[in-house]
Amino acid sequence: MSINGGDALYSIFFLICIFGIFSGVFFLVWTLVTKQPNKSNRIEQKLDKIIVLLEKDKKE
Repeated sequence: MSINGGDALYSIFFLICIFGIFSGVFFLVWTLVTKQPNKSNRIEQKLDKIIVLLEKDKKE
């Protein structure tokens, strides 16, 4: 049983498509996970600024 060229190209094309889909999902999840700590760090910095401003208001 031999495989012809069209079947081989079809198989390779869909293998590449499936690999691309999984790679895309992986990188999407990876970027979302790596950006989360950055957001929480910015929130902490904003809260620190608010605390400093509130302390200045209490002193005045």
